[in-house]
Amino acid sequence: METIQLNTSVIIIGAGPAGAGTSFFLTKYGIPHIVIEKDTFPRDKVCGDACSGKTALVINRANPEWLTEILADAKQFLPSWGITFVAPNGKALEIPFSPNRTPETKAPGFTVPRLVLDNFLFGKMQSEYCNIFQNASVSQIDNTGSMVTALMMHDGVNYEIKAPIIVGADGDKSIVRKKFLSESIAPKTYAIGLRGYYQGVTGLHKENYIELHFLPEMLPGYLWIFPLPNGMANVGVGILSERVRKKKINLREQMLYAIKNNPDIAPRFANATLTGKIQGWGLPLGMTRQPISGDNFILTGDAAALIDPFSGEGIGNALYSGMLAAAAIKEAQTPNNFSAGFLKTAYDDVFYKRIGEELQISAALQRLCKYSWLFNFVVNKAQKSASLRNTISCMFTDMDLREQLSKPSFYLKILMNR
Repeated sequence: METIQLNTSVIIIGAGPAGAGTSFFLTKYGIPHIVIEKDTFPRDKVCGDACSGKTALVINRANPEWLTEILADAKQFLPSWGITFVAPNGKALEIPFSPNRTPETKAPGFTVPRLVLDNFLFGKMQSEYCNIFQNASVSQIDNTGSMVTALMMHDGVNYEIKAPIIVGADGDKSIVRKKFLSESIAPKTYAIGLRGYYQGVTGLHKENYIELHFLPEMLPGYLWIFPLPNGMANVGVGILSERVRKKKINLREQMLYAIKNNPDIAPRFANATLTGKIQGWGLPLGMTRQPISGDNFILTGDAAALIDPFSGEGIGNALYSGMLAAAAIKEAQTPNNFSAGFLKTAYDDVFYKRIGEELQISAALQRLCKYSWLFNFVVNKAQKSASLRNTISCMFTDMDLREQLSKPSFYLKILMNR
């Protein structure tokens, strides 16, 4: 069988948010690239469906009109203005994302089914610089030191695609990571998530706050309820895989038990119905700094293990890493230097300088969550103190303040009412 030879500047494996983010900015820089996607859009992706302000930031930088389009379409993208934490003792703490907002303030985040979001982003990838192959399979990737070669099958035709760099945007089972990065993700950095779509959940916040319920039996994980458009809600659980193994937890049973029996949650599901199946997926958490590039390759999104350890949100970091990957590739083109050393400076160091501290703080908060008494203590104090509630609210937009949450001195000050 004849093999078609293709040459390009960048090969991207995967067309989800990480691949789309990379493609958007490569197009802005006028860099030709080929995207290889194993599925055909629209396609679903098991996820919590919550998008942070980081998601909005990257989309706005790619094209402000796209963000305007999203915020104007409440039938598919539901604006969210805050988050509700429910402590193990059942007490709730509502935290607005924009406590000092004006009528002109845009919603800092939104919720949307991944089926809708990914298809929206995929549609925006189309450009003269982007050549996309859907329903395509990669059988082999080789790195000669100056060129990467990917062997692809598409519509019964064999392709040999060459480029000086390849971007792994192909999720937690990334073939790019497995091929080029000897260090595997340690099991302890994984969490397991389950999610189901429910119709008719009551008691949702009027401003579509996302909810995190830190139930005692799930610590340091939680059950979430995220409102979606059209009266739907994404309901799920996320727990460290290490705890699941040690405690031999059946996540599905635990999730359904909470929905049926928890005194604060069960009444809200009295007339709710499950739409479709409860599905699960792995969550590669960004617990520690790991290499995310090397000779002639860059990893983005879940392939780089960049999910926030505390919130579990990965879409924003996937898009953000794609944006930085494109900038690093642009920087590497002029000297034609795609070596591990150059890419570490241009990509790894830049990413961790901007997001590394955030991931470290989230990892610390995740570890603190296993102490139910500490969580109850903070929520109890915050319910009585408007200034403390405001401080915690600001911590979600100010990383310097958020860092205080991971320090013992913060809790000592609360104890001393200071």
